[in-house]
Amino acid sequence: MLPENHAGHAMQGFFVTGPYDDGDPVTGHYYEVASNDPARPQVWGYTSALSYRPGEALHLHAMSTARDVRLTIARDGLTPAIVLQTTIPTTFAPTPGDCSVKGCGWPVAFETVIPEDWPTGVYVLTLEVAGHSSRAMFVLKPAQPVAKLALILATGTWCAYNDWGGSNHYQGLTGPGGGDFAAEVSLLRPWATGFVRWPDDAPRIPHASPLLTRPRYPHMDYARANGISKKYASSGWAAFERPFALWAEEQGIALDYLTQHDLHADTHLLDGYARAVIVGHDEYWTWEMRDHLDAWVDRGGQLARFGGNFFWQTRLSPDLLTQTCHKSRAMAEDPLAATDRITSYWDHPRTRRPAVATMGLTGSMGVYAGWSRCAAHGSGGFTLYRPDHWSMAGTGLGYGDVLGAASRIFGYEVDGIDHEIRKGLPYPAEGTGLEGELTIVALSPATTLAHHTGRHDMDYFIGTLDAEEVAQTIYGAITPETLGLASRGNGCMAEYRRGRGMVFNAGSCEWVAGLIAREWPVEVVTRNILLGQWG
Repeated sequence: MLPENHAGHAMQGFFVTGPYDDGDPVTGHYYEVASNDPARPQVWGYTSALSYRPGEALHLHAMSTARDVRLTIARDGLTPAIVLQTTIPTTFAPTPGDCSVKGCGWPVAFETVIPEDWPTGVYVLTLEVAGHSSRAMFVLKPAQPVAKLALILATGTWCAYNDWGGSNHYQGLTGPGGGDFAAEVSLLRPWATGFVRWPDDAPRIPHASPLLTRPRYPHMDYARANGISKKYASSGWAAFERPFALWAEEQGIALDYLTQHDLHADTHLLDGYARAVIVGHDEYWTWEMRDHLDAWVDRGGQLARFGGNFFWQTRLSPDLLTQTCHKSRAMAEDPLAATDRITSYWDHPRTRRPAVATMGLTGSMGVYAGWSRCAAHGSGGFTLYRPDHWSMAGTGLGYGDVLGAASRIFGYEVDGIDHEIRKGLPYPAEGTGLEGELTIVALSPATTLAHHTGRHDMDYFIGTLDAEEVAQTIYGAITPETLGLASRGNGCMAEYRRGRGMVFNAGSCEWVAGLIAREWPVEVVTRNILLGQWG
């Protein structure tokens, strides 16, 4: 169990600091967790699965210090549609110290068979007692395809970033010293605040700190000041897919909701859909997810991707509830390190499956733009090289114009490809691993290196570490030459044809910022890609 003052640090509400917390909003380790004081008013919950179909049994696991809890279930949307309100009995249950890895183990407090008439979507479960409330969520898949567009939610990345309980794939309470990130993370725990619903007045990630000053990260300043997850702006339903879904609803564009976990488990998940869409931060994928997506595209499927950072291979447990990614420790710790299933970069030499083969672009040739000292003072948008491409129809933009600069759609992590410029037009370089024809429509620079001129403007969060890791993993050594190769990245908008199908990849996490801001050219391009005739 987690003691009330874990590792000697005081709890502030349900906000705890880790054993090696340095107090800094950016480098510090702080997170939410349930209190093991049965007298402190609280309620927490999570569902037994990430997604369901109508007719299946929904199980809600919960703990509370109250005998009865108010439960509201609503389908999220422009006007959330309440489908159930009730009071459920609950009991207090302790929270294990390894809950992020093994799950919380709380009892089932509520179960129901999902009615056949509940429409596909993301459903928010609000739990309330006097003095505290929290939110859980689940995805309801359609029994059969209903809409023409399938929205594939980036749930692998949701799992990787969720830090409720203290550990995720970035920081944690694991390892010999109790301060390492977790290679395994569990779905059987609550979602951190900000993953289900965006906090009021919270900033998005892109930010340009004044030149010659130490860069700041306003979203993490906000998180620390308000006692919520420092990853609220990096992943989760609320950060990316929800704004897209609300915009689509307003536009009258119907969506069926699916998850990456569903794609992993179901070879035929996308049968019946001519087109699918991925939005936001799309970083973590399993081998099976790629297999099933590739096969669908090769059969003629069309994937619209408004997302960035296609990067890491993961593995899922047979019950889909535990995700594994050893990341930087893969060579030393992953039991499958000698195989192509190593949980490292997709572009690691041992996978023999470059990221571009599926998406046409890769995170290892892009990564950061619009924050820290990483292309933070760039245009914030995609510079057009092929404005006559069908995706640009009706925008009025021409060669050299920038798409999305006003709302900074280019960031915070982007995907690119090694390329060359010939007579003013970009083309993919030889030997990239593409399995089809790639047409680059627009691109802008990105980097893994947070440059500095001295200690006064040095970034201690990104610094040179990411560039060094890319150099070591992709090029096999850290030298001035490989650091240069690793740090000169880009982000692209590109059309990628493979098999009988196609991927249109707008390789940026922050594309949705243009929809939130209602930037007209971004909306036009989005509609062209979602609804238009391709090619």
